[in-house]
Amino acid sequence: MAPVSKTSTPRLGKALKRSFFDRDVREVARDLIGATMLVDGVGGIIVEVEAYHHTEPAAHSYNGPTPRNQIMFGPPGFAYVYRSYGIHWCVNFVCEEAGSASAVLIRALEPTHGLAAMRRRRHLQEVHALCSGPGKLTEALGITIAHNTLPLDRPPIALHARTEDVEVATGIRIGITKAVELPWRYGVRGSKFLSKPFPK
Repeated sequence: MAPVSKTSTPRLGKALKRSFFDRDVREVARDLIGATMLVDGVGGIIVEVEAYHHTEPAAHSYNGPTPRNQIMFGPPGFAYVYRSYGIHWCVNFVCEEAGSASAVLIRALEPTHGLAAMRRRRHLQEVHALCSGPGKLTEALGITIAHNTLPLDRPPIALHARTEDVEVATGIRIGITKAVELPWRYGVRGSKFLSKPFPK
């Protein structure tokens, strides 16, 4: 994948509709690698995600619906935003048919759009550190609980398909204590914008 340029912005692929998310959460997760995520025009290329399925205990939906995770049980193509460790927001994309309660956690982006806004929100200049983690990217894009339940194909959120082939790496998910053996973390192999490198 081409590095970020200070003088040009990568072209955007076709807009992703909610129907894109109406299939196996692991397929969606893999296909999101290389796609572009924007919130009010600020964002970048998705370089790392994790899939969560209601049948495994690491998923928030594993024990059934709650006020916090209710959006996961609805139709696909909506944002699920929650507070992690009482510190930062995390954004997920709800997948599969209504009732499945499965979602993709967006872990890292390669910043390409609105770098000035991201740097201001994150209070740092280093581009590789702006979105290299789920809490970092939500802060950089200005995502809060106000974005919970919003559709993924309407403003302020926009998602665009990748425009070039990428080599997708897989590995185990990060920062969980249950279902740790599942290789449901996906990312751009060799990207400098990951939250953590994939094993070689």
